Amino acid sequence: MGINSVTLVGRAGRDPEVRYFESGTVVANLTMAVNRRNREDEPDWFNLEIWGKQAQVAADYVKKGSLIGVTGSFKMDSWKDRNTGEDRNKPVVRVDRLELLGSKRDSENSNFQSNNSFNQTSSDEIPF
Repeated sequence: MGINSVTLVGRAGRDPEVRYFESGTVVANLTMAVNRRNREDEPDWFNLEIWGKQAQVAADYVKKGSLIGVTGSFKMDSWKDRNTGEDRNKPVVRVDRLELLGSKRDSENSNFQSNNSFNQTSSDEIPF
């Protein structure tokens, strides 16, 4: 008996790359950073592949930095490098369920920050 199930909670590393096919199928690809228990450690990064209605939700609502939860399965994408001819592969989480975990306020702040191009100070420099 084997079980291939992955559940992750983290932040989107970039806006989803969305592709629409003539058949009406939608796919979204993005990365996700998941912090470790020890905050001093670097986060783990995962490649996500989302299909169908869940992909459209990702396209419409997920932006870089969005807090999301996913459930899916682990798979290995394989291909031949066009330049070198070498076999290549990368691990991917194929998402079956996408949960938007950030609040409406978080998404409004994210939109505000992405629409304004000004330098922000780090939290250490905020005078409180």
